[in-house]
Formats: sequence, C-alpha cells, structure tokens
Amino acid sequence: MSQFALPFEWPADPRDDEFLVSSSNASAVHTLEHWGAWPVMTAILVGPRKSGRSLLARIFVAKSHGSIIDDADRVAETDLFHAWNRAQAERHPLLLVTEQAPPEWKVRLPDLRSRLAASAVARLGAPDDVLMRALFERQFVKRGLDARPDLIDWLLARIERSHIAVMRTIDVLDQHVLERRKRLSIPLARSTLREAGLVNDHAADLRETR
Repeated sequence: MSQFALPFEWPADPRDDEFLVSSSNASAVHTLEHWGAWPVMTAILVGPRKSGRSLLARIFVAKSHGSIIDDADRVAETDLFHAWNRAQAERHPLLLVTEQAPPEWKVRLPDLRSRLAASAVARLGAPDDVLMRALFERQFVKRGLDARPDLIDWLLARIERSHIAVMRTIDVLDQHVLERRKRLSIPLARSTLREAGLVNDHAADLRETR
C-alpha cells in the first residue's frame, strides 16, 4: 500500500467525501473490494465511530449492488438471521456494519452466531499518522481554516490516535476561531485543546527539548 492516503477509487455518491485509504484501513478496503472471494455472501465491517465505516459501506453498495445493515448490533437477531439466509439464497452480498464483531458483539441466537462466525470480517483500525494527517488537512480545508503544516505536526504528536479525537479537535478549534476571531496557531491550539481536555502535551514538549 502506498504510504500516502489516497481517495478510494470505487464510485461514490458525489455528495459524499472520498474515503481515504492508508495502511490502517487498507485490509478492510481489500476485503470489500474482493467480495466475490468471501466464504459466504455476508461480511461484517467493524470500525469505531467517525471511522468512515458507513461511507465505506455505501461505496461498497455502489460497487457491488449489494445491501448493508448499519448498526447491525442494534437490529433484532431474528431479522439478521433471515437477512443472512436471504443473502446466501439470492447470491446477493450483504454487509453488516458494527462497532464490534463477535465475540465482542454478544449474539444470543445460536444459529445467527454460527452464521456470523462463517462471515468475513473487515476491520477499520485506529488511524495511523498518514491517515491522521490526511484527515486533519481535509477537515481544516472543509472548515475554511488556515492550518500551517507545523500546526498539523504539533497536533499529530499530541492528539489521541482515533477518528473521533480528530473530529473533536477540529470542532473545538473551529468554534474557538469563530468566537475569538483569531488566527489558528500552535499557541492558540495548545491553550484551547488543554482547556477542552483533548491534549496533554507535556510529554511531547519534553521529547522536543531533549
């Protein structure tokens, strides 16, 4: 996989953002792209909040003409059981989107549990540095914020490695810039994100001074 985050090349609704690919999610993309090689006609897409899992699922549908069940772990197990069986009978790919896969996803219905165990699992991991940088750059552009590369470097050294941390960081900085009408900078980010409890840069600052 390239070391750069790239736009996912499958067709997508033009109103959607591109799905950015890096080593942290490339395996999941490969699994969905090669749905014809699944052991059964159902797979489970697992990813944390804000990881782009729903967007990736919609792109999958556009490519495969399959079906998705979002937040599958909140759907009645009997409904999932019948959907799984229907996908096999009709040879129609079905993607179940969840935060966790079995056994973390506790499934009580034995027949459904055995069927999910036979299904391929595509996992979206925590974002690596390449994807974190791409997410920050894209979100700053979308919000119309002028973020210099040194600010993004500073954030990468301090922000938790998660998709939701990136979004919360962008939201807090965007709100602060709008309210205070100040230019986005490292000192502004440091004070704002410390106050919001999103960053503790003491350890990173120590590393920088060594």
